[in-house]
Amino acid sequence: MTHDPASANPLAGNPLATRADMSRALLALFDPLLACFSKGNARVRLNGGGAHFDRAAADLEGFARPLWGLAPLGAGNGDFAHWHRFAEGLANGTDPAHPEYWGTVNGRDQRMVELAALGFALALVPEKIWEPLDQRARSNVVAYLKHVRRFDYADNNWKFFRIFVDIALDRLGADFDRSLTRQYLEELEGFYIGDGWYRDGNVRRIDHYIPFAMHFYGLIYSKLVDDDYAKRYRERAVLFARDFRHWFAVDGATIPFGRSLTYRFACAGFWSALAFADLEALPWGEVKHLCLQHLRWWKDKPIADRDGVLSIGFGYPNLLMSESYNSAGSPYWAFKAFLPLAIAEDHPFWTAKEKVPEQAPDIVSQRHPGMVIMRAGGDVVALSSGQENLQMRCGTEKYAKFAYSARYGFSVEADERAFALAAFDSALAFSDDGLHYRVRETNEEAKLAGEVLFAKWSPFADVDVETWLVPAAPWHIRLHRIRTSRSLRIAEGGFAIGRRDFELDTLSASDGIAYAVGEADFTGILDLGSSVKRSGLVQKAMPNTNVIVAKTLVPQLRGQIPPGETILVTAVLALDDPAAVSSAWTRPPKAPDIATLEALVREKGVTVSAIDAPGQMP
Repeated sequence: MTHDPASANPLAGNPLATRADMSRALLALFDPLLACFSKGNARVRLNGGGAHFDRAAADLEGFARPLWGLAPLGAGNGDFAHWHRFAEGLANGTDPAHPEYWGTVNGRDQRMVELAALGFALALVPEKIWEPLDQRARSNVVAYLKHVRRFDYADNNWKFFRIFVDIALDRLGADFDRSLTRQYLEELEGFYIGDGWYRDGNVRRIDHYIPFAMHFYGLIYSKLVDDDYAKRYRERAVLFARDFRHWFAVDGATIPFGRSLTYRFACAGFWSALAFADLEALPWGEVKHLCLQHLRWWKDKPIADRDGVLSIGFGYPNLLMSESYNSAGSPYWAFKAFLPLAIAEDHPFWTAKEKVPEQAPDIVSQRHPGMVIMRAGGDVVALSSGQENLQMRCGTEKYAKFAYSARYGFSVEADERAFALAAFDSALAFSDDGLHYRVRETNEEAKLAGEVLFAKWSPFADVDVETWLVPAAPWHIRLHRIRTSRSLRIAEGGFAIGRRDFELDTLSASDGIAYAVGEADFTGILDLGSSVKRSGLVQKAMPNTNVIVAKTLVPQLRGQIPPGETILVTAVLALDDPAAVSSAWTRPPKAPDIATLEALVREKGVTVSAIDAPGQMP
């Protein structure tokens, strides 16, 4: 019997339909960590990989993050046999004289992040981890929390972390300066941009941190504290729910976009937080379905090592797509999805019958993240312009591609010196030497006009590109006007689909056209009449580049452009139906007229909110 990596996934075989199922899932995910607890229980070390912060902070991450799920379980009177470990670990980790001391914070530090989970647990289940402590241990815990909050927190969702420490100190009856709490609540207001949307700090990024951090913490706050901020957080969450539901496909998948995707089902955290905060932003049956259906999507993915410990990666173990701040304990932010365990069995979230949200219109424009979201078969695709991330590994692939798909994800590149081998899914690449390449990293301008996105960008200092993205569901069209002073090679890719062993897939490529038919999917790219000829190619992408599946095929169009002006018109289609090759693929959309698109953007174009931030130019 060969080993099936998906069977090591602790969610495998769990129907994930009831509160009992969710409790079972949480415990099944937590149990593999038990073998990794240190002797004094303050540290959980899962493997030998490293993050940019020190080992003690990484071990604290492994200890603290599971509490995002365990504290709700405890608050909801669920059975958990290991609270003594957390009480003991908390005492030892905050004791400067203990060998497992977590270390003293002397500035901005990863420990600030993890202490939010401890603050949350201390506020929610003090009887489990606080009341068992003796006076000396209690003094150490309070001293540690108070010391950390003297330092400056990062100018983004981190500001909520100190607020959670403050809520805990308040609940524990400690004496501290509350004016700092107020100051951070006010500073967080500066990230709010309207209609329920935030930015994650003063940057051109609006990603899953908005639901699973900004709203998630705001909703918990609104349950634990009653003030004007709490009211605001609730009002905004109602608005946000109406938009965010469009990011989910029928099968529960959400659009993978941006950083920290290794937190996996934390993407359900927003729906979970609505339940915890008792806020019916959408009918309870819909909130329940969005939450549980997303968890179910993960059940058959090979996301855990053989022993059931979650790996770094998204659809499978993958360090290539990770961030420098991902330690082996990082994926346990996924436990944010288990907040509903804090609410009683008779809460309407649990008693409501699951209801699939009503089918969205085929096309939904979202000005704040700079996306036009469209349905294509069972998939949800976000056409995207206006976001960037120049700080993080593969930040360009995570934020600046033309399209992101719930079913096909996106790919990160494995080699910056391999123009011929690159995936370039949903991207347009330029090379002046056939080896190195440039893609869109940042936009000088990004506008949304109805259902059309327009962007201006420059791959090289002497090359300017204008790109229009036009939905034509299930297709989308990309129109590029390029001005260059020299000849360049170009490559443009469609969506990546899973590639089978033994060359079982059908590949087809000729002038101006390329497609692949896989086991369950079709993907194609078609030239709609560009000013230069391009040849088709089905790229067998390098392994472990796509975030959802390890081996993929990407249809591409490649060619050369002369100095001067070039127009490229491209149509892209991918569907969860191999038969699309003889149906939808035979009915391509018509090429739009540039002058018409220009007039539309001129008359109706509004600047994408994401680009309004000062940006991250070094």
